[in-house]
Amino acid sequence: MILFPAIDLKDGKCVRLRQGEMQQATVFNTDPVAQAQSFEAQGFEWLHVVDLDGAFAGRPVNAEAVEAIVKTVNIPVQLGGGIRDLDTIVTWLEKGVVRVILGTAAVRNPKLVCKAAHELSGCIAVGIDARDGKVAVEGWAETSEMTALELAHRFEDIGVAAIIYTDIARDGELAGLNLAATASLARATSIPVIASGGLASLDDVRALLHPNYARLEGVIAGRALYDGRLNAAEALALIAAARKPHHA
Repeated sequence: MILFPAIDLKDGKCVRLRQGEMQQATVFNTDPVAQAQSFEAQGFEWLHVVDLDGAFAGRPVNAEAVEAIVKTVNIPVQLGGGIRDLDTIVTWLEKGVVRVILGTAAVRNPKLVCKAAHELSGCIAVGIDARDGKVAVEGWAETSEMTALELAHRFEDIGVAAIIYTDIARDGELAGLNLAATASLARATSIPVIASGGLASLDDVRALLHPNYARLEGVIAGRALYDGRLNAAEALALIAAARKPHHA
């Protein structure tokens, strides 16, 4: 289980949204690089970075901030938001991003995902953002008719590294994860699933470590880390303890 701290970028600052609403943005840090360094110093093993403006614009907008983060930290970075073509994917990988997340492109242009996953094995994740089970696109501004499961099945066995599954209704609400939906998706696909949206407390982390959720690769934490509800050291210690083999 990997705990991914989230850095969501809007206007070059670290923000958190509620249910994906841009006007519901809370600025938590005006210096994304300092925030990234802080997460690394706390012992996190990965960073989850999203270019929110990019997701709406359909092209990278906060590229400068992302580049500065990648240059500064030594832990791997996965990046999503506004990445819609192979050139952009390759550019980010060349700049040091380890894994690129395709969300809207996965719905609108599945051929791109297949091509990228095939050519850049292990570097492509698919972001599945669902509202009432249906996939949302364009920075969550639109909902498609496709279900999360249909989208996941589309990318079976092509080399996708992970699916990042977000329940939009929970995102930024600190209401707890939608574990049932996430676990059923994880059971229905061979692609590792990362849970996102609503992680609120150490209890959520504890719940995720239950054997029922052993198929999940990890979970993304945002607002709970920023407002202190989730203590990073405690959460990471809990995960580290769960990784140790149990001796009879």
